[in-house]
Amino acid sequence: MFTGIIETVGRIAEIIPNGSNRSFWVESSLSTEFKIDQSVSHSGVCLTIEDIQGQLHKVTAIDETLKKTNLGSWQPGTAVNIERSLLLSSRIDGHFVQGHVDATGICKRQKEKAGSWEYVIEFPRKFAELIIEKGSICVNGISLTAFEVKKKSFTVAIIPFTFEHTNIGQVQPGDAVNLEFDLLGKYIQRRVTIE
Repeated sequence: MFTGIIETVGRIAEIIPNGSNRSFWVESSLSTEFKIDQSVSHSGVCLTIEDIQGQLHKVTAIDETLKKTNLGSWQPGTAVNIERSLLLSSRIDGHFVQGHVDATGICKRQKEKAGSWEYVIEFPRKFAELIIEKGSICVNGISLTAFEVKKKSFTVAIIPFTFEHTNIGQVQPGDAVNLEFDLLGKYIQRRVTIE
């Protein structure tokens, strides 16, 4: 979770094409304070820190991100707003996740997209009101963003780092996954249904 309060401005130092993805080395005064696998907002886009070398850190944007944001137009020297996750007593990366599984979903399709992966997950229709386009969803404990949301399914896109450092790479069509829907959505739904 983030607040929208920018902590520093970094600069793009290098761009590395990676299939349909782009990896960015960002120079920032906060880079030395980051940790590998930490979620950091880059001009409003949450990206995973993959590597740190001195005042530089590396993040990767997948094809979906490049199409839906301005990251595709970044060039060396582009200024980037940097914000770390919201601090309560420790960093909360991603979104508010309780670890309370709401249901299991079934992987209906896994598709490799030149270096990234898309998974279509089918879920029980009774949870349809709890998931929205570009909303947060927790799949096997991983905070992800849902898109192509339908009445009984949604799609998530997986970057290479997540694919390699979580169990999502082992999920195949037909496998069950644990789902936790967004906590805020659950409270809103509860409020609406009891009135």
